[in-house]
Amino acid sequence: MMNELLFLLLTKFDTNHNSMTDLSQISTSSLDATDLKLLALLQADASLNNVALAEKLHISAPTCLRRTKRLQQEGWIEKQVAILSADKLGQYMGHGLTALIEVSLDKQGEEWLQAFETRAVQEPAVQQCWRVSPGPDFVLVVQTPDMPAYLALTQKLLTQDANVRNVKAFFSLKRAKFGTELSLPTA
Repeated sequence: MMNELLFLLLTKFDTNHNSMTDLSQISTSSLDATDLKLLALLQADASLNNVALAEKLHISAPTCLRRTKRLQQEGWIEKQVAILSADKLGQYMGHGLTALIEVSLDKQGEEWLQAFETRAVQEPAVQQCWRVSPGPDFVLVVQTPDMPAYLALTQKLLTQDANVRNVKAFFSLKRAKFGTELSLPTA
């Protein structure tokens, strides 16, 4: 019993990899005010170079680079991406179809939930996959070029899965807000 409790205290659930991770492998450093400011600057504009970041933080460029690398290594920064303009791409490629889909499974055992989740996240048209509660088991955000592509996706992902019990789709008419920034505490 004591060994099991010690094991639970020394591990934490890694939601990105769906596995148990040994806490001894994770840095125990915490974030200070400069780290929080650095994270805020990077999530607002990841294209800022190290010198510009250092100037805004009032620290040296080498210190800024070390902090940025540490934050990446410790997993505070998952990745850096370019967010494309849906309006500009819509003018070029056609506006496409955005759907928010609620999916309820017939069997909710972990193996069934994981099997559906694995298939959903492998689909390029699925931009987001959320396991939710209560209500449906999953909410998917899907982007397809048009309704025929949406139909093909639903046939492949939802209709052919005998464990999918119910599907409810909502189609976007207008995107009023889209953001990626997380609220950070201020020092």
